[in-house]
Amino acid sequence: MTPLARFGNDLPFLTTLRRDLHAHPELGFEEERTSALVVRHLEEAGITVHRGLGKTGVVGTLQVGNGTRRIGLRADMDALAMPEIADRPYQSTVPGKMHACGHDGHTVMLLGAARHLAETRDFSGTVHFIFQPAEEGRGGAKRMVEDGLFDLFPCDAVYGLHNMPGLDVDEMAVVEGPQLASSDSWRVMFQGVGTHGAKPHLGRDPITAAGSFLAALQSIVGRVVDPLQPAVVSACSVQAGDPKALNVIPDLVEIGGTARAYSAHVRDQLEEEIGRLATGTAAMFGIEANYHFIRRIPPVINDADTTRRALKAAQSVFGERTRTTFPPSTAGDDFSFFAAHVPGCYVWLGNGPAVDGALHHNTSYDFNDDAIASGVAFWTTLVEQELAAE
Repeated sequence: MTPLARFGNDLPFLTTLRRDLHAHPELGFEEERTSALVVRHLEEAGITVHRGLGKTGVVGTLQVGNGTRRIGLRADMDALAMPEIADRPYQSTVPGKMHACGHDGHTVMLLGAARHLAETRDFSGTVHFIFQPAEEGRGGAKRMVEDGLFDLFPCDAVYGLHNMPGLDVDEMAVVEGPQLASSDSWRVMFQGVGTHGAKPHLGRDPITAAGSFLAALQSIVGRVVDPLQPAVVSACSVQAGDPKALNVIPDLVEIGGTARAYSAHVRDQLEEEIGRLATGTAAMFGIEANYHFIRRIPPVINDADTTRRALKAAQSVFGERTRTTFPPSTAGDDFSFFAAHVPGCYVWLGNGPAVDGALHHNTSYDFNDDAIASGVAFWTTLVEQELAAE
């Protein structure tokens, strides 16, 4: 029997559950209904359940035999604050919220693996099924760690899985090293002296200063960061003046954006250089600059030994369709907070073609139900191999 064929009988149930979750999306730290369903199905499978880590997080623990190794498997549960425009039978029933990143699928695949492992018990050791809230920028992983995740549920390794449109559902990418970038925010407020637009010499113009700052911003990546080190600095918000008062130079300009990097050194560089450019620009125009750099999510960097273990499981399931090279993403994932405490590996599971451009965070996106069996097979095989019974 092939690894995928083992889960055929459970696929109708898992598909129905995935579509139910899709139709009832919940934002970070609001996953009450989702968590309740997870708890119910874990308990029905005979798995010990702990609720409340990270407010709505759930951890199911299954200990079999006398093996001493302990591993954690993570699935994120939250949806996004955006509308779903695609017409499908299980379309979101909650206006302004949708599962646009496939966390409904992630939740179901880990549940499917938990149910199967609880039934077969073909391993020796401890597996913690970590159902994380609030991955989408609200700090769910950090909150779970702060609430004692690894004190209550010690792990020797932790694994994460994310779907990837563009890869086939029978493909998986398992790659050592950087997978996702740090995701940090920055804000600059230029404080000038407002005046009449016809008399700029009587004030200190923060808008002209902001324009100079924005034009020079990309010099950080282009002329300061090592060209062999990836980095992104983007200004994403500019607020100044009043469109109904076009003869007034305002006192304030507020600019905000994001910074991304794969290394701690480059991350430090971005924080320092954005601030240096802001204060230097302000000095040049005779105004003040107020700068804040908000460190949000560290980069996801796969540990070598943990990646080797994940790769072995992936190759058992996907064979030659397992990719050992795959470009990292400049998106972020707070799985990095888990991997900062124990060795971690984050893998990419194919979600099929990106139909009509429906990539992650797109209003037409949908998790591909054909990938459910692949995900369950990977999780199950990983546990059975890593916690192999003597």
